[in-house]
Amino acid sequence: MKYLVCISTVPDTTAKIAFKDNNTRFANDGVTFILNPTDEWYALVRALELKEANGGTVTVINVGPSENDQYLRKALAIGADDAVLIEADEALEPFYVAKEIANFAKSNQYDIVITGKETINYNSFAIGGMIAEFMDLPFISQASKWEMNGELATINREIEGGEEVLEVKAPFVLSAQKGMAEQRLPNMKGIMTAKTKPLQKIASNVGSTLVELVAFENPKPKAAVKLISPENVEELVELLHNEAKVI
Repeated sequence: MKYLVCISTVPDTTAKIAFKDNNTRFANDGVTFILNPTDEWYALVRALELKEANGGTVTVINVGPSENDQYLRKALAIGADDAVLIEADEALEPFYVAKEIANFAKSNQYDIVITGKETINYNSFAIGGMIAEFMDLPFISQASKWEMNGELATINREIEGGEEVLEVKAPFVLSAQKGMAEQRLPNMKGIMTAKTKPLQKIASNVGSTLVELVAFENPKPKAAVKLISPENVEELVELLHNEAKVI
């Protein structure tokens, strides 16, 4: 079984968010980037667990600037067999990324393409479904449990009020969420072997995108918090009614 795990890079959650070029680009100077947690902790680790149990190979892929190879090396240190970097500009929209990954996956005949359920910077949930559409494959979103028996996958996903259990035969595309696996830290052996594992860089070939980024905008600052004494119920009711207008 050939697994292709899609890896995104995102700003560390403690990073200060700012924009440049008339608010059309993210200001990444001085910002620490990390592997997107849902890609790393759930998609990648579960693919590795299934490979270790049943055999196969795990490839990680990223669409982004050349310097993203350092993050793919971390994925190799965690246990991936090889990596692919499709070199493209830093400002990418989902259609562009999904098309690049789908083209590569089809040409290299991967059995299963896995993503995290979302990236923590844009929260768009878009990549997995787009990849499946471009490849004309079934798509299972937000899976929390995944087992393989030969080519047959049994997948659990949470739905409102319960849990859904699905069966699907490879090839397919899947997005993983919390519950799928636990974070795996690279050990010293993994870090050393990652330096010698294959990392292929290829040029982007999708061309133009469908979406033009016009501008970023920071959310408005939060209003000051008003503390009301628990003994002063009348004031609380008045504020909720006249100021917050929620009652």
